Amino acid sequence: MRSRFEPDRGLTARMALTMFLLGLVYVGFVAALIVLLESLVLVIVIAAGLLGAQYWFSDRIALYAMRGHLVTPEQHPHLHGAVDRLCATADMPKPRVAVSGMDLPNAFATGRNADHAVVCVTTGLLRRLETEELEGVLAHELSHVAHRDVAVITIASFLGVLAGLVVRFAFYSQMFGGRRDQNTAAVLAMVMGVSALVYALSFLLIRALSRYRELAADRAAAMLTGKPSALASALTKVSGDVARIPTRDLRTAQAFNAFFFTPALRPGTAMAAMFSTHPTLERRLEALAEIAARLGDGRP
Repeated sequence: MRSRFEPDRGLTARMALTMFLLGLVYVGFVAALIVLLESLVLVIVIAAGLLGAQYWFSDRIALYAMRGHLVTPEQHPHLHGAVDRLCATADMPKPRVAVSGMDLPNAFATGRNADHAVVCVTTGLLRRLETEELEGVLAHELSHVAHRDVAVITIASFLGVLAGLVVRFAFYSQMFGGRRDQNTAAVLAMVMGVSALVYALSFLLIRALSRYRELAADRAAAMLTGKPSALASALTKVSGDVARIPTRDLRTAQAFNAFFFTPALRPGTAMAAMFSTHPTLERRLEALAEIAARLGDGRP
């Protein structure tokens, strides 16, 4: 069933192109590993097993890593009520609702499709936002589910994860593998080189898609709720408060930046600008201001 979230053909086209290009890179990567490692069965079994695990269990992995747990309407009536209203407005299945005990103000959606999706918010977010602001954030996350880009970004991120694991395995094999002949060392070096290249390509492709999908989710959420100013207010609050979160907590969450409402990076740093999975706060607020002008939502 198609939801009432505004469709985004630009996002659909970018998702298709990203998956096509990543598919080519993935096939080339697996083929290179087969040639270098001379083990067709081992490479295919490991690659397929990891991809299947990430696709089928991405929601559980994300909740575990972010210390999240599913909550009932009795435990969090305010949160469930907001999700119920938005899902009824959007005419989409209600996802499972979870809460993370982290003070980092953020939210994310994960899951392979709308019927197996989870929307998780942190206690830090619940504590900081007013009802309309919270609904704006939840609408943003629900649009990721409705647009199916949650599943795409989950699959897309797998290639970088696999390449990173191969680099680490090859590195530690060289360090602790004992005496090796020159041929073995050369093969390991080539595996590390190919894996590093694949990681770099997937890194760039994912960030190009991720930045656009965040703007698309902002736009869809603003159109659904009719309150772009509330979403802009939530963005401003959350981005400002992230700067006050301890660095240790930010590092813990950075692996899930592509899924978050706002990245777990301190704004204004070179790393935030170069490696962020999200557009800048200024760019997002500018886009929301344009929508507000069209809708006549000029509230501060």
